[in-house]
This record gives sequence, C-alpha cells and structure tokens, in this order.
Amino acid sequence: MPKNSWPEKNFSNEPDSIGSWLSLSDLMETGLDDELYQGIEGRRRKAAVALVMVWSGTIALHLFSGGYWLVFGMTTLMGVHFLRVLLVRPLDPPEPLAVNAPEADWPYVSLLVAAKNEAAVIATLIKTLCNLDYPTSRYEVWIIDDASTDQTPALLDQLAQQYEQLKVLHRPPGAGGGKSGALNQVLPLIQGEIIGVFDADAQVSQDLLCRVLPLFQREQVGAVQVRKVIANVNTNFWTRGQMVEMVFDALMQQQRIALGGIGELRGNGQFIRRTALVRCGGWNEQTITDDLDLTLRLHLDQWDIDFLAFPAVQEEGVTRASALWHQRNRWAEGGYQRYLDYWRLLIRNRLRPRKTLDLVVFWITQYLLPPAALPDFVMAIARNRPPVCCYL
Repeated sequence: MPKNSWPEKNFSNEPDSIGSWLSLSDLMETGLDDELYQGIEGRRRKAAVALVMVWSGTIALHLFSGGYWLVFGMTTLMGVHFLRVLLVRPLDPPEPLAVNAPEADWPYVSLLVAAKNEAAVIATLIKTLCNLDYPTSRYEVWIIDDASTDQTPALLDQLAQQYEQLKVLHRPPGAGGGKSGALNQVLPLIQGEIIGVFDADAQVSQDLLCRVLPLFQREQVGAVQVRKVIANVNTNFWTRGQMVEMVFDALMQQQRIALGGIGELRGNGQFIRRTALVRCGGWNEQTITDDLDLTLRLHLDQWDIDFLAFPAVQEEGVTRASALWHQRNRWAEGGYQRYLDYWRLLIRNRLRPRKTLDLVVFWITQYLLPPAALPDFVMAIARNRPPVCCYL
C-alpha cells in the first residue's frame, strides 16, 4: 500500500456515525426533536435540571444512612483508576517520516488558521507554516479571514502572492458561526487527507508534520493533539501558572491514552483525519468550545485521539487575572455543554468500557464535585457532620 494511502477504519460493523445522529445544520431532522436536546435555551433548561439532580443527590447522601459508605466506595474505585493512570507506561511515539521518501508517498495535509484582527502575529505564523520540512506540493495553508477590521485582509492578500501553498478565504461581516463557522466554510475547498488547526499566535517547529503524521498510520486514530506550551512563560505569575497547568495536562493526556482512556483536543495544534471529521458532521457552530465538542463526538463515533509530546506548539498565555477568569469560565461552560448536548448517546454506551470508565471518573472530578460542594457544606453545617466531599 502506498504510504500516502493512510488506513481508514472499516465501518461495516460499526454503529451509525455520529454525524447521522446529529446533523449540526439542523438537528431537528434527526428525530431527536426534544426541545431540551440542542440550542442555548435547551441547554439552560438541561443545565437547571442537572443542577437540581446534583444538589438533590448530594443532600440525599447526607440523609441516607449508607451515603458515606457509598461515597467511600466510589472514592476507592476512583483512586484505583487514578493510580492506574499514573503508573501506566506511556506509548512510544512512532518514527518520523523519512525525508528521502518520494513526494508522491507523502500524505496531503491542509493547515487551517481562523484569524480575526491578527495583523500583529499572522505574518510570522504564515512564514513558519509555509517553510516546514515537508514537500510544498503535498500541503496547503488556508487562512480564513473572519471579517477582520484591521490590516489583516490586506496583509494576507500580500502574503498569498509570496507563498504558492498559501490560500486565503475572506468571510463577510455577519457570516456567523465563529471559529467553527470559519473552519466549516473552508472545509469543502481543502484537499488534505489530514487537517491541522492552529491559532494565529501559534509557533511550531519545522519538523512538526514529519513527527505527527505517523500517528495516523494506526487506522483507529481519528485525531492527534500536539502538546502545548506557553511562549511568554516568564511574563508574570499568571503565565507561569498556565505553563505548569499545561505540563500537568500533557502528563494526564499521555497516561489516559496509554490506558485506553479519553484523549482530548485542545484547539491549537490539533490534527484531524478528514474522514473522521466528515463522519462527525464537521465543527459544531452552536458550541463555544469547538475542540471539546469535537473530542466527544469523535470518541462517540469510535475514533481514538492520540497525543504528540515532542515537538510542542507554542502559544501566548493570558497575562491578566481578569482575562484568565473569563477564559476558564468559557472553557468550563463549553465542557458542560458537550454533556448536555450528547447525554443521550453517552447513556446508550457508544464508548468502549475503558473509555467509559475514564470518562466517568474525570467527569466526576471536573464537573460533578464543584457544583456539589455548596449543598455539601450547607448540609454538613446543618447536621454537624463532615462533608461527604472529604471522602473524595
């Protein structure tokens, strides 16, 4: 088989694709016509129902005589899983692509950047992406100008004259869909078997494609996330904290994937197999975190997400506390949204057992415990007993 014929999954015995369940352009046509299923209004109602269930369940644990034992048992299972995650041996990365291979044997790659008012940084990224250690005839760079009002459009048109693999798409004002809408609009125009997505402030190494593409030789892999690092780490306390956070996130990504758990996309530096993306219905224009949303849809469609530790992609960290607060609020809201949108598919157990266990454990840690903390402490004070969260 030629090297550029990257293996695709055999879907003959797989369940229906997630895209057939969820048409992102019109979900009502799928037959899942419950008004609570999709949309901002529906999400708010579902979030309210979920919050009531969490609070009621937390209160019930205080009133139920065996509540503490139930929490203790759950804590034990979670502890065993976390111990397995920490002790598993990370997977060895495959060898990079050989630079002396014939050009026809290299997979065709499309690199996408959605840019809005990025005149200060976009030229540097374009210069880097157009000079990668990869045959220029085997990859293309698409910059989607999302109705910029600064010098970005003129700068992009000028740079398109300098680099043959650079292509520019200008979106008109009011096009809608945000970053997801921009990426979806260019999707029918690109040629790549593998699609890479970067932020406008990204900094990448020249051998990135040679390192990341071999991970797609395993047919189960639908996407790969490249490790992220903070370029301005020495700016202040907040950027150093984000760097520590990314180191921990990279460690957990590697370990969870090695154990057969959930790998996650992080937006900047993500690569997706075109077949997998199409089967999942493209990028969701109704979510505020397209990467987290696509993560869950890929896993529900029986794809794996792999992780590349070296080389990393650099990005600018947030330098102010207020901006960091708003960023994390958006991430948290987007993380909740995906469970509110796809809970029906999750309870139908479309994930494999290892992924289901991993998802449940980390969902409890990240999304269940924070909202349960308030009623837990109120009941602890009212009943003069330790909070049940002390057992978690």
